[in-house]
Amino acid sequence: MAQERKGDSQKLKMLYLVRIFTEETDDDHGLTIQQIGEKLAAYGANANRKTLYTDLEELQNYGLDIIPEQNGRNVYYHLGSRDFELPELKLLVDSVQSAKFITDRKSAELIRKLESLASKYDAKKLHRHVSIAGRVKTMNESVYYNVDRVQEAILEDKKIRFRYWRWNVKKQMELRRDGAWYVVSPWELMWDNENYYLVAFDSLDQRIKHFRVDKMLRISTLDEARDGKKEFSGFSMPKYSKSLFSVYGGEEMNVTIEARNDMVGVLIDRFGKDIIINPKDAEHFEVSVRVAVSNPFLGWIISLGEGVRITGPETVVERMREEVRRLKGQYGV
Repeated sequence: MAQERKGDSQKLKMLYLVRIFTEETDDDHGLTIQQIGEKLAAYGANANRKTLYTDLEELQNYGLDIIPEQNGRNVYYHLGSRDFELPELKLLVDSVQSAKFITDRKSAELIRKLESLASKYDAKKLHRHVSIAGRVKTMNESVYYNVDRVQEAILEDKKIRFRYWRWNVKKQMELRRDGAWYVVSPWELMWDNENYYLVAFDSLDQRIKHFRVDKMLRISTLDEARDGKKEFSGFSMPKYSKSLFSVYGGEEMNVTIEARNDMVGVLIDRFGKDIIINPKDAEHFEVSVRVAVSNPFLGWIISLGEGVRITGPETVVERMREEVRRLKGQYGV
């Protein structure tokens, strides 16, 4: 049996070498041929110096970036370029830890997998780089499976049905529409404000809607072709997401905003560099942007202070006046 296991280990020798270089080496840590042989022996695979040189050459020909470096009398070998470099892994880890739709448990699991793409030395740097405790994260892991089901329906060009829920004041999940099924045509997935949203066409209302993916329950694909092809033929996800505020819907329209010159960066950050800036006077300018007019949009304008105001259309200006009157009454001003 021992000889059989040894033979199996010999067959896996090249895979063990890849593991050794991936886990044990990086730009700051190399191994000599003797050390490589010792680590192979720990796996039950034996190799002499001559065959190891041949093995390393074959791995280099395969595409593994094994770099030899002379240090004193010894040559140290280490893995150079990888699929993901350390700065890239740090960015991915930051994204995982900050995404609210990923649970604490899943965050830790994904980060461990990302650490496995680095050497054990760089993995420690990633681990120290991360702090996921205490963040407000979702408690619902269904988002992973929901995204998968939605993507499958999109690929199959089929409608889906699901139930949709929200929290009530008792901190309980409460079904919307008294538990009635939602039937929509899925077209796009959007990640906005640290949450996943489905952008779909509602045939009943004949318009585009969006839904929080983590609040969708019992998603199933229907044997019905999707509707909304015409509506989505010229659909632009970047434009759609820019028109929304806190992913609240509302009637989309062109809104004119007047602002002080020093506020131009705020508007560019929100609506992009494509906005047309029209000088109003020496200290002010105007822009026309397409937005879904909603309370969050009005609240955003208010939050920018006296340097920004809506000037048109009159219906939106009047809605802002009503909002200001409501706030005055609510706070007894």
